[in-house]
Amino acid sequence: MFVTVVGSQFPDLVDKPLAHQFGVLPSGRVFIHSLPFALPIAGGVLAYGLYTERPRVAGAFVVAYLSHLLGDTYRRLFAGQIPSDLLWPFVAAQQRPTVPFWAGVNGINVRLWTAFSTVVIGATLIIVMRDVARQVQKPT
Repeated sequence: MFVTVVGSQFPDLVDKPLAHQFGVLPSGRVFIHSLPFALPIAGGVLAYGLYTERPRVAGAFVVAYLSHLLGDTYRRLFAGQIPSDLLWPFVAAQQRPTVPFWAGVNGINVRLWTAFSTVVIGATLIIVMRDVARQVQKPT
């Protein structure tokens, strides 16, 4: 279940802090929300899942991750349009307000989301690094 929760929120856990807290992205829906980055990540996760004989776990992450992208863009996709966010950095990102509507007074929600994202991504990285270390040490 953890991989599904992380996968479904993964794009926002990465992109929102980078865009709204640190200002290094033009929008909170580019980079990890973009297919040029999402597809290699999904492929890498699936490959690792197959290698470690856990394709269902990897598949759960990938389906949740790609469902997030679909959830963010389905209206435009069903209207026959390809949202520019899905093709960033090859296409300019859709312009959005600098401060998102959910930022709250003095941007407190942005800071809270960044802290939450840091904890979730940090815990996930620790779990993944431990798993990779176990795989490397595993006798073949």
